[in-house]
Parts: sequence; structure tokens; C-alpha cells
Amino acid sequence: MGYESRQVFDIDISRVVTEYRAQILEDSKGNRFVAPFPKEVTKAVQYGRSVKAHSVYMSQFQLIPYNRVQDYFKEQLQIPISSGSIYNFNREAYDLLGIFEEKVKSKLAESALMHVDETSINIGGDRYWLHCTSNDLWTYFFPHEKRGAVATETIGILPKFTGILCHDHWKPYYTYECAHSLCNAHHLRELTRAWEQDNQKWAKGMKALLENMNHAVNDAGGQLESAESKKYRYKYRKILTKAEVECPPPDETQRKGKRGRMKRSKARNLLERLRDFEDDVLRFLDNKIVPFTNNLGENDIRMTKVQQKISGCFRSVDGAEIFCRVRSYLSTCRKQGLNTSMALDLLFQGKLPDFAN
Repeated sequence: MGYESRQVFDIDISRVVTEYRAQILEDSKGNRFVAPFPKEVTKAVQYGRSVKAHSVYMSQFQLIPYNRVQDYFKEQLQIPISSGSIYNFNREAYDLLGIFEEKVKSKLAESALMHVDETSINIGGDRYWLHCTSNDLWTYFFPHEKRGAVATETIGILPKFTGILCHDHWKPYYTYECAHSLCNAHHLRELTRAWEQDNQKWAKGMKALLENMNHAVNDAGGQLESAESKKYRYKYRKILTKAEVECPPPDETQRKGKRGRMKRSKARNLLERLRDFEDDVLRFLDNKIVPFTNNLGENDIRMTKVQQKISGCFRSVDGAEIFCRVRSYLSTCRKQGLNTSMALDLLFQGKLPDFAN
């Protein structure tokens, strides 16, 4: 009559202790010879690579504070670990990833499309900036006390980059002579604000047009035909022409000083950006690799904000650098189809994944 089956999935968390014994021989003359231990066994008592990988996974990927990582190891595994040991594991991972860091920077500099973003972080009570440079296969994070060109020059990726740079119109990015693509998710939010708060009718029409463009590009497989692209550009410019009447520039006759640019409203600044950077706003219409938004860059950097909410700040620049390098590696591994546990196990074996060699 056959059978019915039921399955129970469970886990068995256990501590594994492996003891190595080196044989000692003595010859007839009293000379002693001790067999060598495995090269990774260097102390009388030490932690294995699985403990290290597990600890780094919890503290750097899952963002669990050190004291809670300690509680987990003590209560679940009966392995007492000090906060100093957890730091040492993270530091070891950082040191092992030196070669990887150079690899990821090189790969990003050579790529056809790259996303950049930055966000403020707190290090020991001081404001720093975490810079993110990424694409669909590689991620690189770096902390710096500056937000602009000084930081990007220190990082060293953008000076070598010749592809298309996707960003949210942070002006220092325009000091680099590559092609640019602006994030239209930002534009949609700003257009919504201009319509709802400033009653700018042109903004409502422009928002609808950009959304229609995005749908048309997706329906066309990622790129419009030249004639179709020209039609949308004509509609785009027509809305901006009407916007000049509805949202005019400041009256120069009311200028108080002789120098400088008169202050604009937020709606006017948005209008001028859409007008002056049309090619960068609409590059997604004609180039298949260019996305409508900079969401990939923003998603890559989002976990940094989670870390700040959990921990409040980094205690030192050293800790921020460890976090950035390890997160760069783990984010890249996930993009390349390698799960984080396997990635860390390989790392503490002294190896890197095939894609990083």
C-alpha cells in the first residue's frame, strides 16, 4: 500500500576539539627528535578556522555586537571567546584580504559601468564618510575623513576609470572626464516634492514622462530605437520650456551684490539640472548597460546605516577600515554567487575564490 513520509529538519551545534600529538624520538646518544606539527597548529591551545570564520560572519556580516557574539559562543558552543579574540579574527581577515582589495579596485577601474555613492559615518565621535564604488559583480568600500575629490583620489579608482559613472550628481564626480549617468530615482523624489509642496505643475508632467520612459525602455529590452528616443527627448524639452515660464530664474535686477550666483529655489535648481545635464539624465534611453537609477550603489551602502544604528559608531578608524574591507569581500562574493560562509572558510584557509585570482 506504500507509505507516508514526514521529515524533521534540525541542527546539532557542537564543539569539536582536535588534539595533535608530535612523536618524540631519542637515539642511542640521547639526541631527541620531535615530529613537526601541521603548519597551522602553532600554539598549545588555539582557535580553528571555523571558529574564526563564524565569528567574522556574525560580527562583520550580521553586524552583531562583540558582547553578543561572546554570549553566543559561550552559551551555544561552550567556547569562551574574549572581545580581543573577536577583534583579532576580524583583523586577520583584513590582513588576508590585502591582495583582494587591489584586485577589486583594478576590476572596478576597468569596468564599463560603475556606481558610486557616499554616506556619513561616525568614528570615535567624528564625522567621516564611507565611500562605495561598485557594479553588479564587484563592491569596494573605503572610509575617509573627506567626502569629495581628496577621498576619491586617495581611493584611486576614479582617476583610472573611463567608463560610465552612475551617481546622484555630487559635483566632485564631474571632475573626472568619463561619461556620467544621473540617478533618476532622486529626480522622481525631487519632482514629487516640487509638485506636492511647491505646486509646480511641470514637475508632475516630468515625473510621469520619466516613468513612461523607464517603462518603454524595459519593454524594448533595455534600449530604445533612435527614432523613439528622439520623440521622448522632444517631449522632455517641451516640458522644460514650459517650466521656464512657470519656474523662472531669479530676477537679476534684485541682485544685492555684484558677484556670485543668485540663490535659486529647490524647484529651479532641479529644473536647471534637468536642462543642463539632459544627456546624463537620459543616457539610459540609448545605452543598454545604463540603468534608470543608482539603486545598486545605494543598496550596497545601505547596510552601513544598519551598522550605525546598531553600534552607534566605529570606535576607531582601524575598526572602520576592517569593516569596509571585509564587507567589500563578502558583498563581492555574494554577487559572484559564493555564499558568505564558504567565502570566509576559504579566506581562513589562506585562499581566495577563483574569481579573485
